[in-house]
Amino acid sequence: MTVQWEGKTRGGAAGNGAFVFLLKHFGLKAAYGLLLFVAPYFVLFSPKARKPMYFYFHRILGFNPLKSFFYLFKNNYVFGQVLIDKVALMAGLNSRFSFEFEGEEFLHQMAAEKGGFIIGSHMGNWEIAGQLLKRIKTKVHIVMLESEHEKIKAMLDEVMTQKSMHIIPIKEDLSHLFAIREAMEKNELIAIHGDRFLPGSKTVTMNLMGHEADFPAGPFSLAIKYNKPITFISAIRKPKTHYHFFASSPKTYPSQRASFELSLNSALTDYSLFLTQTIRQHPEQWFNYYYFWK
Repeated sequence: MTVQWEGKTRGGAAGNGAFVFLLKHFGLKAAYGLLLFVAPYFVLFSPKARKPMYFYFHRILGFNPLKSFFYLFKNNYVFGQVLIDKVALMAGLNSRFSFEFEGEEFLHQMAAEKGGFIIGSHMGNWEIAGQLLKRIKTKVHIVMLESEHEKIKAMLDEVMTQKSMHIIPIKEDLSHLFAIREAMEKNELIAIHGDRFLPGSKTVTMNLMGHEADFPAGPFSLAIKYNKPITFISAIRKPKTHYHFFASSPKTYPSQRASFELSLNSALTDYSLFLTQTIRQHPEQWFNYYYFWK
């Protein structure tokens, strides 16, 4: 069952504004407390998001109906925590959180050599990676869809400027490809998601969790084209405002024309295996609120 993503990320400016108000006037615990009411509301009254997530828990993961509904609440609650944490970090409340960085040396290695691609997903809190990426001694370009809400993007622009980062918006005129090429020529880093695409984009069908799903070819094709290494990252929320960041060992896939499709398939296979492992460990932190699988 495939219903394409519409190009908007859940958790809009209004929601973030409410969390900002609570954080400013009542603190982090009060914002989390509100989620005890917000999470059930979305489970009950947001069928557009609930149905594909129930499909994910029940059909893809094989949870029974009762467990699937429990995880629907857990998923919405953790997603709310992630949104609150993002706002809190942007407000400079770093001392409220603890971080564990596994694989940091790989990013330093890429920065010191020829740059490369950091490919993440909509699991956990990818913005939290900024707590590590700001320590990398090269410029990091975050590629994101222009269709993301402008107010949220403005929030990101502000915090990323402070962290020597730069946002490259994906545009219809394909100007983002020139910005990516320039970054690659300077041996800088590109951070991009590998699990979403817009209608009309080239995709490759891969196996994920025993079911077929479409993945965007673009991020992987660009890395192969420029002969740059790829690292896969995750930033998973743990109990008590703790985050675990993980980066895989970077791998360069052959860029010769004759083996390009083979390299593309190999890169996507590695990515789907990485996602599978992360999903099995933290199924509640899957935040693609649409029918991802075919």
